[in-house]
Amino acid sequence: MKKSAIKVQNLRKTYYMGSSEVHALDGISFEIFENDYVSIMGPSGSGKSTLMNIIGCLDTPTSGHYILKDRDVSQLEDEQLAEVRNKEIGFVFQKFNLLSRTNCLGNVQLPLIYSGVKSSDRIKRSTKMLKRVGLGNYLDHNPNELSGGERQRVAIARALVNNPSILLADEPTGNLDTETGNEIMKLFEELYHLGNTILLVTHEEDIANHARKIIRMRDGNIESQIDVANPILKNTKQ
Repeated sequence: MKKSAIKVQNLRKTYYMGSSEVHALDGISFEIFENDYVSIMGPSGSGKSTLMNIIGCLDTPTSGHYILKDRDVSQLEDEQLAEVRNKEIGFVFQKFNLLSRTNCLGNVQLPLIYSGVKSSDRIKRSTKMLKRVGLGNYLDHNPNELSGGERQRVAIARALVNNPSILLADEPTGNLDTETGNEIMKLFEELYHLGNTILLVTHEEDIANHARKIIRMRDGNIESQIDVANPILKNTKQ
């Protein structure tokens, strides 16, 4: 039986603009299990970015519950959220968010520095993760010496180096050409088969279809949850 990775229960997020209320999330509920591969889709204003920020422990809901690995993190203080975020969430961003004057090895080590891991272990774990994403020969390269796809691989290695519960990817192919984007999606497929739990936020239908489940949002609500029977990447390997 699969264990729950994320459980969202009647989650609401309300913003106040003068005398007006904006319901960015209007009481949504869903569950994601360990080693699930899920895409969250929706147009601008659907609430997917607000949901991503709450799942990534960058924000808290107005009401409802967000349970991460059996722990309700809905109303934690900022310091507690930061600790959970560093230990449990691996982030992959559209713009990579790498330190330009720091080499690949140094960029990947950052979450381990925040976690207090000693230097020798940081180097060992970061080197192993860069090799996993196909960049074992690029340890000393700075981001400006890499292609867009290689920079995103560094970002993925950094996201995974702390062995997080969830890999949260926000438009991970948005700054990449089609061919490079497909290479990154193949890497996500490999990571999924290695047992990682992946949550992908995107507005691109072809990217969302790589996942095993698609959650569609509109106006702060879940419009549908669809199991994808024949993922693209699985078919390309046959």
